[in-house]
Amino acid sequence: MSVAPSHPLPPPTAEAPRAPGFAAGRLRLRTLVVIRWAAVLGQAASVVVVDLGLGFALPLAPVMGTVFVAAVSNVLLAISRPAQARLSDRDGAIYLAFDILQLALLLYLTGGVQNPFAILLLAPVAIAAATLSGPSTIVLSLLVLASIGVLGLYHLPLPWRATGIELEPTYQLGCAVALVVATLFIAVYAWSLADAQRRMSDALAATQGALAREQRLSALGALAAAAAHELGSPLSTIAVVAQELKRAAEAEGPLAPNTVKEDIALLVEQSRRCRDILARLAERPEQSGGAPFAMLPASALVEAAAAAFGDASPVALALSAAAEDGSAEPVVARSPEILHALGNLIDNARQFARASVTVATRWSAERLSVTIDDDGPGFPIDVIGELGEPYLTTRRGAGHMGLGVFIAKTLLEHTGARLSFANRPLGGAEVAIAWPRADIEAAKS
Repeated sequence: MSVAPSHPLPPPTAEAPRAPGFAAGRLRLRTLVVIRWAAVLGQAASVVVVDLGLGFALPLAPVMGTVFVAAVSNVLLAISRPAQARLSDRDGAIYLAFDILQLALLLYLTGGVQNPFAILLLAPVAIAAATLSGPSTIVLSLLVLASIGVLGLYHLPLPWRATGIELEPTYQLGCAVALVVATLFIAVYAWSLADAQRRMSDALAATQGALAREQRLSALGALAAAAAHELGSPLSTIAVVAQELKRAAEAEGPLAPNTVKEDIALLVEQSRRCRDILARLAERPEQSGGAPFAMLPASALVEAAAAAFGDASPVALALSAAAEDGSAEPVVARSPEILHALGNLIDNARQFARASVTVATRWSAERLSVTIDDDGPGFPIDVIGELGEPYLTTRRGAGHMGLGVFIAKTLLEHTGARLSFANRPLGGAEVAIAWPRADIEAAKS
């Protein structure tokens, strides 16, 4: 048994799910414009305070020119497209690279890494780590590191009031090293957190798509069962009457006119009844009174979940059901979540079993449990503690995103179940699912 998904899942949207870590389109234009305006206003205010308020002599023309270029670029960005637009990964990286270079030029004019505001070089890296892809974050981090290296060697002096003040080279090197370490730490830490959130968001979207698919299939099966049940009686009557008319027409002698009229009237009535039934079945479930067979014995629900995934595998599937304490079998809702999740886990076990898979349904007065055992190689030891996390798989290739166990676990936990994964002492894998009996019986489909 493996942690790979049991079968390809339909994507939650028409677009295929992106690979983990790919975050193109997550940076909104309005967000970037607001951040850049805050940076421009902060730079301008700092220059005014330092030059006019504190009396430090700055190269005012080139400094304010650099700030003006940033303001113009932000105006052009704001009018280039709608405010709600999302920037592509490439565009976001280009704009943030421009911001890094603009800030590096300001720092060159005002003391380099000795300037207390050199710490602001970390801001574009943090934004990139949270919103852009890994390669873009790496490129921007390298650009910041290169800027720190250049500024450590080449920069105009700080505008001290007293002349002749020169900081120790060791201190200047320490400032540069501190910025390098902070850049790397923030880039790695922020990107790891953002990537985990992106992966979970994509996995939950796939879970919603799988649940919606299972709900559609469940509704279709209920509709077909209702049609067969309700149409069976009138169609049987029509068939009997038609046979009688056929035999009467073939028999010798005149056919009684009254009998013919009565039979024809009955055929018309039953045909109208069939049309009425089909019209009711075409209504929405909430209009027609809900789907039939909404409640099932627990063992029947497990059997339905196993049957939903077909019987093409040569691996034998053995189902068993028994009470642990003599209590009556619980009757539970025909839940699409349980159907899809159990079917997914059972099918996954059959893919990795050598000869057989055993599904045991047990119940007592306190709980309901389902145990899925196979005689395959078992779970890999290095990932068994992480089972249920998204994008965790031992198989690669088309259709294997590492979401099968995650989706099953998420859906089952939504119904109140607790899952455990283990390797059997004699070989093979075991998945144990347990519900408090009171909760599973009280749940509505």
